[in-house]
Amino acid sequence: MNLQLTGHHLEITPALRDYLHSKLTRISNHFDHVIDMKVTMSVEKFAQKVEATLHVPGNDLHAECTDENMYSAIDMLTDKLDRQVLKHKEKHGNHHKTNGAVKHQAAN
Repeated sequence: MNLQLTGHHLEITPALRDYLHSKLTRISNHFDHVIDMKVTMSVEKFAQKVEATLHVPGNDLHAECTDENMYSAIDMLTDKLDRQVLKHKEKHGNHHKTNGAVKHQAAN
């Protein structure tokens, strides 16, 4: 997974980078096919904003969160992305049902 971090009116410290990387490993644990991830952190007055775009095969997933604390905004962002990745994985999973299909049921 390629991770690109950008700070807008914010210097990304090693602590923020490590925290974000540790949180985003949860997404890669659920779904291995994440190609690219772009994360933008910004500060607007008293609001800390985090935006992320995940490039997965067949789709781009986007989420953004705003909070007073950057760490809690990162937590909310990873929760949103995790839900989106699980939904994407469920949609594009194997649609062939072997046990439930009529042709695979035993004839009585």
